[in-house]
Amino acid sequence: MDFRLTEEQQELQQAARNFARAELPAIAAQLERDNTPPSRELIKRYADMGFLGINVGADLGGLGLGNIEALVVLEEFAKISSAVAFPIFESSVGPVRAIEHFGSDALKQRIVPKVCSGEMIVAVSMSEPDAGSALTDLKTRGAVKGDTLVINGTKRWCSGGGHADAYVVYCRLSDDPGAKGIGAVLVEKDAPGLSFGPNEQLMGFRGIPSSDLNFDDCEVPADNIIVPAGGFKKLMEAFDLERCGNATMALGQASGALEDVSAYVQERVQFGKPIAEFQAVQLKLAEMYMKTEAARLLIWRAASNAEDGLPSILESSSGKCFSNAIAREVCGDAMQLMGAYGYSKDFPMERRLRDSWGWGIAGGAIDIQKVNIASAMLGRRFDQRR
Repeated sequence: MDFRLTEEQQELQQAARNFARAELPAIAAQLERDNTPPSRELIKRYADMGFLGINVGADLGGLGLGNIEALVVLEEFAKISSAVAFPIFESSVGPVRAIEHFGSDALKQRIVPKVCSGEMIVAVSMSEPDAGSALTDLKTRGAVKGDTLVINGTKRWCSGGGHADAYVVYCRLSDDPGAKGIGAVLVEKDAPGLSFGPNEQLMGFRGIPSSDLNFDDCEVPADNIIVPAGGFKKLMEAFDLERCGNATMALGQASGALEDVSAYVQERVQFGKPIAEFQAVQLKLAEMYMKTEAARLLIWRAASNAEDGLPSILESSSGKCFSNAIAREVCGDAMQLMGAYGYSKDFPMERRLRDSWGWGIAGGAIDIQKVNIASAMLGRRFDQRR
């Protein structure tokens, strides 16, 4: 068991770090101000640098590397901001991986290489007005009519809503109750009958568009079905990798905050000396470091153990739950140490704190992860409805 990155992994990490730190801080600040997503030109640059689809097979346009490599790069981008890191997230651990794992060969070849080349953005659409944590209560329905799937319903909180080129939509594909009737279908943005609500105004996640998706007799080819009814378990298995990505996005807020505050406390002078000289500051830095390192190890364990498949729900939920929680704590402590400079919008710390709260809500709230962990530990499912 070796906890060190290989020389090749370190080189990839350094390349991502150099690019992100040199090219992205000003862009991140602009995306935050304007609440707009990264430009297509920037995403194409990511692709040209080899930062998209890092762990996607080479036969589908990716680099064919592992999950660890993808998450190492994602963290370096997330240290700058969630918005500039989101294209990395979507291409390496997002819904495109469900297409890669479970879609037909034709669908894979049509979609995945375009995501890896920066030509296409694919988002996931899961939640509904009455189905968030209780995802199996979703009501959006798709009915096959000949060669066409007709979809009706409303999806909510779709990150990428109105901006992405296509959506992996969780919906009911049969009359079977609960999870048994749920599958997933790819819906492209110009599909007839698909419309979008206004861009949500959120506390954080500025630069990551979010909106409702409205399906009114929306028609897509039946061949766009990724997972048929009864495949909910498969979708959740793919989502375990997305949990590792969510955890890494949260970790990036914490590790970026720790790097910034470590520099700040050595420069900020009070009472005649740098505040790093005060024991209270030293203790706080040590606590922040331990939390950040522990989160990273939990995430990497889940990703490493899944190199031949998908992460387990126990390990991915543990990594996500812990990383989500410590990100809020570390960013809050870093803001406190930086005082007014941390609280000011002229610096990235307050943005990190707001985004860190969002990652503990997105992709399954912290307490839902604890339920997942207990279920996996005990080898049984708990019925929350009775």
